[in-house]
Amino acid sequence: MRHLKYSTENEIALLHCGAEFFPALIAAIDAAQAEIYLETYIFALDDSGVPVRDALQRAARRGVLVRVVTDWLGTGRSVSKILKQQLKEDGVHHRSFNPWFKRGVARSHRKLCVVDRHIAFVGGLNINDDFYSDDRLAERLPARRWDFAISIIGPLVQDVVEEMQAQWMRLGPLRLRARWKNFRRGRIKHAVPIHGSAMAALVVRDNLRNRRTIQRTYLQALGQAHHSAYLANPYFAPGRKMRAALEQAALRGVKVTLLLGVGQFRMQDAVANWFYPKLLKSGVKIVEYNKTQLHGKVAVVDDEWATVGSSNYDGLSLFVNQEANVVINVDAFAVSLRKQIQSGIADGVEVLAAEFAHTPWYRRAGHMLAFFLYRTVIHLITLGKDA
Repeated sequence: MRHLKYSTENEIALLHCGAEFFPALIAAIDAAQAEIYLETYIFALDDSGVPVRDALQRAARRGVLVRVVTDWLGTGRSVSKILKQQLKEDGVHHRSFNPWFKRGVARSHRKLCVVDRHIAFVGGLNINDDFYSDDRLAERLPARRWDFAISIIGPLVQDVVEEMQAQWMRLGPLRLRARWKNFRRGRIKHAVPIHGSAMAALVVRDNLRNRRTIQRTYLQALGQAHHSAYLANPYFAPGRKMRAALEQAALRGVKVTLLLGVGQFRMQDAVANWFYPKLLKSGVKIVEYNKTQLHGKVAVVDDEWATVGSSNYDGLSLFVNQEANVVINVDAFAVSLRKQIQSGIADGVEVLAAEFAHTPWYRRAGHMLAFFLYRTVIHLITLGKDA
């Protein structure tokens, strides 16, 4: 796999839910003096999105260069149009990712922001109110959406800047020579150790130079796990290699725990259920979280390796969409994140192998049908290259 570009001496803070994320983001935007880059899948004009929009407009009015990228499908056609017009009035530059699917089916699922090349934000939180379901907007959740982001100050910020600048260029008019230069920029390899003190790296997935980088990062971490692996994700439908890595880690004695979101999409739940028997048999602990909507995409291995980002464990995130995670090799951070995951586990319900074995035949048939439908769609989208 392509080596990751790790940097040291980064200050990384974990931000849990919108209550911690949005105040930190808005404070950074309000302190901006030169430039702001922001990317998000969803930018809703709701009680959380409007204050962020207003902060971006304030920054532009005082002379800050502000560039915003939103996904056309995630944000929605009508909201994208309104947002673009509102931002334009105050000089904010806005581009939509892949409108009308002109560039195929891939979406930009990344959630990134950099302010003045000084502080960056990376994670799973969209710009929307986390008290409301992100797919059923009128449905108020029983508690804040369970999600995470991180703020970064240090050398890693420059890597995020370069990635966001490249994205902005890709979405605008760009000559062939510039496109080739941009492509080659991402192919530089950096040989570094996997584990190390106070190290972090940006890990992106795209359909050019980093097609499987995020999945391979997970595979390597699970392959080197010795004691424990805690993984939390809302959508569980990974390829064969990812499932095998989880099973093999559990079989060699690693305590593997999956905290999975349920109840949002019936089809998704059915597909995940198809994988449960083999995972449970290998010793993987599965906990379903239904206190509120689980949206966090986080993992901790051996209290040394941790990741926070936008990538789900499904075919769209691992093989189709553009994603961005950060891998952190800092023991204190890993322990802090592991405790957050364990708190989520305490609020969930464990799936017991003995009870799951008594699932009625018609439900098992439904799980099988859902899996084969899902697998067929992903195979068609990826031309059979998902694994």
